[in-house]
Amino acid sequence: MSTNSSKPALSHFDSSGQAHMVDVAGKDDSHRIAIAAGKIRMKAETLDIIQQGNAKKGDVLGIARIAAIMAAKRTSDLIPLCHPLALTRVAIDFSIDAENATINCQAQVETVGKTGVEMEALTAVQVGLLTIYDMCKAADRGMVMSDIRVLEKHGGKSGDWVSLIDG
Repeated sequence: MSTNSSKPALSHFDSSGQAHMVDVAGKDDSHRIAIAAGKIRMKAETLDIIQQGNAKKGDVLGIARIAAIMAAKRTSDLIPLCHPLALTRVAIDFSIDAENATINCQAQVETVGKTGVEMEALTAVQVGLLTIYDMCKAADRGMVMSDIRVLEKHGGKSGDWVSLIDG
């Protein structure tokens, strides 16, 4: 691994360049929060189906919310070097932008532990959006998911971080 100060070190590689799970044993427990967001754009007709609640597969946003929560809880099963965490809170919010035929998803994930929950928040958002796609693909295969990102993180040694990028 390079010690060049102009390049940040990647924590998931050891000194010989081999992938490893980061050792967090020496870290203090702290309340950790991550907020992530993303959106899915679709035809206006597809959004109408979702809003009217008459999609063939049921309550699209209700099912997507449950899928997102489940995904946050299973993140370490999907991301190879991600630590399994005992989450204390997962909140999923969907908001509709009818003018742009878009559904925005925001996930807030929390734990008290030795490592952050950014991956859990990102996974929740992506799976929530994927569930919307799955449930509505018969009506609209051209839906586009975009702007998946971490908005904020709090806790741990590095403290607070807020994105300066507007999505």
